[in-house]
Amino acid sequence: MLKKKRSSALDYRRKNRRKVIKTIVQSAILLVVGVLLVNALFGIRRYDEPDKSRWSNKEGFIAISYFGVGRSSTPKLVAKRQLNQQLKALYDQGYVTISQQDVMDFYLHHKPLPEKALFLSFEDGRNDSSLFSQSLLEKYNYKATFFSYANKMGKSERKFVQPKEMLKMMRSGYWELGTNGNRLTYINIFDHNGSFIGMKDENELTNKEHIEYYNHYLMDFIRDENMIPAENRAEMETRIHSDYEVMKDVYTNKLGFVPQVYMIMHANALNNGMNPLVAHANSTNIEQMFSIHFNREGKALNTSSDDVYDLTRVQAAPYWYTNHLLMKIQKDTGEKMQFIRGDEQLANPWELVSGAAQFTDNRIILTSPPASPGMLYLKDSDSSENTVISYQLAGNVVGKQSVYVRYDKPTEAFLRVVLENNELHVEQRKSGRKEIERVFSSQLQPISWSEEDLAFDKASVYTKEQIVAEAGPKEEEYPINIQQTRQLRVELQGNLLTITVDGDRIADRKAIDGLVESGGIALEAEYSMQNKKDDIYDAVFEDFEIALMSKEEGKPDVVFSNKITGFQGIIHGFKKGLDASINWVMDTF
Repeated sequence: MLKKKRSSALDYRRKNRRKVIKTIVQSAILLVVGVLLVNALFGIRRYDEPDKSRWSNKEGFIAISYFGVGRSSTPKLVAKRQLNQQLKALYDQGYVTISQQDVMDFYLHHKPLPEKALFLSFEDGRNDSSLFSQSLLEKYNYKATFFSYANKMGKSERKFVQPKEMLKMMRSGYWELGTNGNRLTYINIFDHNGSFIGMKDENELTNKEHIEYYNHYLMDFIRDENMIPAENRAEMETRIHSDYEVMKDVYTNKLGFVPQVYMIMHANALNNGMNPLVAHANSTNIEQMFSIHFNREGKALNTSSDDVYDLTRVQAAPYWYTNHLLMKIQKDTGEKMQFIRGDEQLANPWELVSGAAQFTDNRIILTSPPASPGMLYLKDSDSSENTVISYQLAGNVVGKQSVYVRYDKPTEAFLRVVLENNELHVEQRKSGRKEIERVFSSQLQPISWSEEDLAFDKASVYTKEQIVAEAGPKEEEYPINIQQTRQLRVELQGNLLTITVDGDRIADRKAIDGLVESGGIALEAEYSMQNKKDDIYDAVFEDFEIALMSKEEGKPDVVFSNKITGFQGIIHGFKKGLDASINWVMDTF
């Protein structure tokens, strides 16, 4: 009986301990949720102003902008995870964000900036940009400018942040406001057949892939089908002035003020080839209404000798990996950047010949230097044995991703398989030769892409003669911002080459004349001249595996693999599937 009482007492104490522990855990969870909820509703976290007394930089600053941020990457939106990695890389290298007032003080009062100064911005006024970047600004104590279009304010379009939310964003200290203008409207539009379309708002333009020529509303005279101005100078100036006045009225009524920084659409046109009368009409309004103008895009660096009304920024593309952004900054500033390597265990077997390389999960991301190839060489891979290489190529369609099946470093003789602009080529350089011989080519299956994926960036001033000359069918060029994954298997037995792409055998034991006798394995990335805006390229090699075959029949000996297998592979596949499902739900509903 005594034992039963003791046992009962012990059970009672255990139950009480469980209740206490359960209560503590539940209270902790409720506290965390409560903090997050209160922070979301009332914005507890505040931007911590830097100590400007130690700033001594009188040279300049870089400016980086993002079109939009999403949960995952799209041809137009950078993924939150990707943005986090890029901001972390900048933070780790000492970059400090600066405000609009800092920029004005730098140019107007010659006040110094931090040693590594960054003007960060998000364009287009999108809800997802605010939602997904807020926590990252808090994480790195970064300040950013949020740009919007006036005609999206007060509308029911749910993808754009509205005035009430903008003012709330400002109160946190992490955000300032700017404007991209009144509206995104195109004029003087011709399609690829030379047919005149006239003027359309952004949301009215369908079949963008068929648009060959156009300009932005503020960038030219409105013209007729013969490209003759349909308005005189006074009418043009009145139209342009009215657009700025509408913008001024909207911001004043909705926010109580007009943002002091402007990014004109489109960039690189004002005072650069456009009609000087139109340029003057814009400049007059801009200098009356704004204190800062980012007129150009494509270079990151602004120096003390630049004009506060003619500043430049780089709009980081969604297809840029972190080293791509760092390579671009290094190119524009001339300052040495510390590139990220990722998984050191996967990186150690490789020698970086040129460029930058990141090893993460099952991917090798090789970033080229500007206008030249980037290369990785697998150490101790010199062998004359027969080789099987399997991998996926997941970089941009427009660009070159190469695998050197044999590469003799001393003589630079090689045999390589190249995927370029959706074409597969086999190329070789024989020992003692300088020229590169193309021994085989194959056009791969066409790639499907959505009109929404199109990088719509061909605005220009043009003539009727240009329209006539360019009208008519052309060879298909893929948009520079789309990606496609191709599964390849390359097998070299003696001098016989077999290549399989996405399960289709496109080369079957093709004899290679004059094949280099021995050599190692190398990877290469190189930009395509089709991409006139960007001469840096990210080649992406997934599930890369190399196996050597002996002359006798038998199972190939795997000498390198970055495939994710076993339980980790199951988890990795599950996460990818879950992400895809969540993205589908968000896109659909």
